[in-house]
Parts: sequence; structure tokens; C-alpha cells
Amino acid sequence: MKKSIFLWITAFLLMAFMAIWQRSTGPTYPVRGSLELKGEKIKYRLIRSHNTGQDAIVEIKVPEGIWANYRYKRFKSFDDWTAVEVQPENGTLRFAIPEQPAAGKVEYQIALMDGEKSYPLTAEPVVIRFKGPVPGFVLVPHVFFMFFAMVFGMRTGLEVLTGGKGAEKLSFYTLLLFFAGGLVLGPIVQKYAFDAYWTGWPWGTDLTDNKTAVSFLMWLIAWLVLRKRPQNKPWPLAAAIVMVAIYLIPHSMLGSEIDHTKTENPGAQTEATE
Repeated sequence: MKKSIFLWITAFLLMAFMAIWQRSTGPTYPVRGSLELKGEKIKYRLIRSHNTGQDAIVEIKVPEGIWANYRYKRFKSFDDWTAVEVQPENGTLRFAIPEQPAAGKVEYQIALMDGEKSYPLTAEPVVIRFKGPVPGFVLVPHVFFMFFAMVFGMRTGLEVLTGGKGAEKLSFYTLLLFFAGGLVLGPIVQKYAFDAYWTGWPWGTDLTDNKTAVSFLMWLIAWLVLRKRPQNKPWPLAAAIVMVAIYLIPHSMLGSEIDHTKTENPGAQTEATE
């Protein structure tokens, strides 16, 4: 009993580590940082994901005498940069990133100004992607099932490594959780966010879709093998290892995006919508 509890705790902690990793990496999570100007520490949070329907707003509190140069343009477009001088209002700089359709991206860059001295917040422009809002009744169970699929997958791997006899049942639960979270709710989330149920292979390169499919397939094979040979170790261990490797890939890599260079004439540059 104590062994089982220990293994469950270990599996949960491994899931928590991977959840934190997913939360802090990837192209949609905010770029955070700070710098010191006029003797004050200025913190900033540059968002990289926002719902459609309104401009994305970035706000930075600054000491008196600090203003900013701000430039932006649509990502993967022939647009010229739009440059704006931003002055603080009540000690806050406010930057409006123009709304885009779902999967549309904007690259933007902010430099704080202290007199003639410029302090860029990032060496390269930050890219923000717009997405359709996903209802909580879809998103919450999707996240729940996907993370607990990790817990059960880790627990299955630990069961095999410690010589336990419950690997078949655990792999079956892992398979069910992946199916519900990744292959049922996942496409629904994708549809709300980017108006497409599936953008992975063979129709696209979305790593989120592809890694879900690969992991589900590995667990399906592992479960089928365990049904015939309950003492089999290679397949469930391989499924667990592949799952860990997949979840260490930053979320939303190679995700849906609009490439304006494929649909617009380079001779007719368009301005970002304000």
C-alpha cells in the first residue's frame, strides 16, 4: 500500500514538473523581464497570445520622464513597420496591438526612452498570436484529461519498472484519458481557437496535434501488447518515455498561423489594422 501511494505521488510530481515546463516555455507564453531606470525597477510582461475581437493591450508602469518607441507589423507579411511614440498616462505606458483574425500574428517591439537613450525590452520583436475564445466547459476538461493522462502514464511506467502487476489496467486508463482529452476535446478546442478541428499530419505541421496522435498510438500499442503479455516491459516503458519526451516539447510549437506572404502581392504593401 505504501509503495503504491509513493508511486502515485511520484507520478503526480512528474506531471507537475512537466505542467510547469509547459507553462513557462513555448511561443504563446509571455516574455517577462525587468530593468532599472531612474533608480526604479521597471517590470514588464509582453503577451504572446490574445483572443480575437479586440486589440491586445500591454501596459508598463514607468517612473516620471520615461516614454517609449513602439513599432509593430503583421507577422509574415509585406507590411512596413508602424512606429508610434507612446507617452505615459498616470505613470503607465499603454501599447495597443491591433486585433487580428484567428491564427493571425503581429510582431512588435518596445524600447523605453530616457531622454535620448534607448532601452529595447527585447533584442528581437515579440510575436503575438490571436485565437478565438475557448469556453471553459471545453477547455477545463481538456486540460484535466491531458494532465491526468500524464499522471496515469507515469504511473504505468513506474508500475512496470517496480515489477507491479497493474500495468495493463493503468495503460488502459491512460489510453482513455488521452482519447477523451486529446482526440475528442482537443479538436473541439482547436475548432474554437482556430476554426479547424485538426492541423497536424497529414494536413499540417501543428506539433500539439502530432504529438497527441503519436502518444495515443504508443499507448494503444502498449495496451494491446499488455493484454496478451501482461509481463511485457518494452512497450509500456517506450510509451511512457515517448510521452515524457513529447510533453517536454514546448506547447503550441509550429501551431496555426496566417502567412500573408502567400496571399498578398509584395508590391502592394498593407498597413496593420488599427
